[in-house]
Amino acid sequence: MLSVRPKIAELAFRVFARSVHPELYVVHQQRTVQRNLYDAKIEITNCGHVITWRAAGVTLCEVATGVCQPLPSDRCLVSLPLKGSRTEKTQCQQGIVYRTHFHLDTVAPEMFWMVNQQLTGDSTRGLLHRFESSGRLAFGAISYVHIDTRAASMLIQAIHTFPDDYAILKIESLFSLPAAATKSGGPKGLA
Repeated sequence: MLSVRPKIAELAFRVFARSVHPELYVVHQQRTVQRNLYDAKIEITNCGHVITWRAAGVTLCEVATGVCQPLPSDRCLVSLPLKGSRTEKTQCQQGIVYRTHFHLDTVAPEMFWMVNQQLTGDSTRGLLHRFESSGRLAFGAISYVHIDTRAASMLIQAIHTFPDDYAILKIESLFSLPAAATKSGGPKGLA
């Protein structure tokens, strides 16, 4: 199990059609969401985040972590290095759709400081964890996750900072049920 944040060159993104055992990562913050048609657990971890979403007998688990993090290999739907910018879409069983877009960017120190200040000022609207400094800079990394739920969908916006590299990772993921579930379960979701 990793005990420190990975370097930006070692970041990995995985999506599984199963849950991932919680012994594999260290949780710093978590929130549980219960809706009529789905439930979810959102966790900020030592390396990034883990989102486990369950609906209609289907489980999807998104993991933003380091490449050295021990994770299962079975039922892995997406396995990518977290570099640059990328968009993915996966059609799952029961008509469930998973979409994600991530972007990793290195910014000027002034911009990094500004984003850092904005994130710490918005802590009441989402999950926030401030990591201790690595010693190189006076402040540590920040992980912030904003959760937006609808009757048949959930939108997650995660931001993870890496002060030693002045890097910011943004991940936006949408978990959604098909339109038929929306009609029977309430108003139309984000999709």
